[in-house]
Amino acid sequence: MNKSAICFFLPRVPFAFKAVLLSWGLVLSGFNFVQAQTTMVKPVISRSADFIVAVVNSEPITNNEVQQQRTRMETQWPEGMPKPSSQELAKQALDQLINDKVQLQQARESGIRIEEDAVDLAEASVARQNRMDKDQLRAKLTQEGSSLTAFRTQLRNQLILTRLREREVEAQVRISENEVAQFLRDQRGTPSPMGVDLNLAMLVLPVPEDSTEAQITALQARADTAARRARTGEDFAKLVNEFMGDTVPNGGAMGLRPSERYPTLFVDNTLNLKVGDIAGPIRSGAGFHVLKVLEKRQGEAPPVMVTQTRVRHILLRIRPDLTQSQAQDQLQKIKQNISSEQTTFAAMAREYSQDGSAMSGGDLGWSNSGQFVPEFEQVMNRLPPNQVSEPLVSRFGVHLIEVTERREVPISASEQREMARNVLREKKLDEAFTTWQEDLRGRAFVEMRDAPQ
Repeated sequence: MNKSAICFFLPRVPFAFKAVLLSWGLVLSGFNFVQAQTTMVKPVISRSADFIVAVVNSEPITNNEVQQQRTRMETQWPEGMPKPSSQELAKQALDQLINDKVQLQQARESGIRIEEDAVDLAEASVARQNRMDKDQLRAKLTQEGSSLTAFRTQLRNQLILTRLREREVEAQVRISENEVAQFLRDQRGTPSPMGVDLNLAMLVLPVPEDSTEAQITALQARADTAARRARTGEDFAKLVNEFMGDTVPNGGAMGLRPSERYPTLFVDNTLNLKVGDIAGPIRSGAGFHVLKVLEKRQGEAPPVMVTQTRVRHILLRIRPDLTQSQAQDQLQKIKQNISSEQTTFAAMAREYSQDGSAMSGGDLGWSNSGQFVPEFEQVMNRLPPNQVSEPLVSRFGVHLIEVTERREVPISASEQREMARNVLREKKLDEAFTTWQEDLRGRAFVEMRDAPQ
């Protein structure tokens, strides 16, 4: 069964919908962006009459649709990952088609529409990414036996699903500053107070050195009462004056200062609290303390050093007329020519590479960890500067890569927080999408008919 070499690159996909990624071929390919790639597959021509395998809210899914989806998933399965049996893959394909059908129905009910102009732009993007104009793209589709109408319908459905998920899932996810701070503390392994400025108000009941157990117990009970009343919302400054028996300046507020200028005992008990929260009673050598967080600001944490790599590559995409083995052989010959100094890497990239970096000699610029797909990055990280790798296979095709430089650069506190926010957002989006998809599927009427063949 032939498959086309036409690849989609839609302008924007909000986050990693895991099941959807596999169905449509969407691939995470950057720290702050996601790239979408779909391989068009020739329609499956059944030798027997097509039949219905499932009905979703009165809309059928046919056996041929399942087989086309299964073929897409099979041809796009990540290199090196165990592939399920054909039967299991067909089940996964049917499950994904049901989810997509339910979501497309929800989109219609919600009034989501995709204008022809948006589909035109998506089609132009596909053509541009495949180094064609629209006429050439359409000729290629015809040559591969694919319908232009079906192709544009597929584009439209992807855009509809993306817009629905942006509205129903992405817009609902929020990341608080406290979550970011906690994530950074967890990454460091300890609840480090560095970079946090605090303003605490303190109510203290001193415990004299010669106090008896009964006196200490009474003071603790009194501190418990003060803390309980503070937690119910009573004015903390008035409580300070009431329990300390004197007029305390500023209602016990100690002023905004770096957390390291407070006693460690105070910081440890308030670092994870929100503004307005109460800590205590806390026992110290001086007595019982009740603390209120009046202000909390994120100061500048010490910079973290990260390794950045500058890399370039030559990419050959797998096509009906170029198998993976043939691409590897071709890149191996290119490597030999580079090693013997008959040519340069940049010249070969400009001539052969099949992606947008070709014009710049394959240069992908400086990259942080996690920016490329794992199969690419693992080889890149092991490669010394100025050496060319063996041909490597990724979900995009076959690559030849060269690391040109490495450097250690500081990541500022604000950059650390932005990176943490992106990680947390991605995790929440995945969780929210799974919950939303399960809820939508649970409310749909799905009737299973004959098993796909």
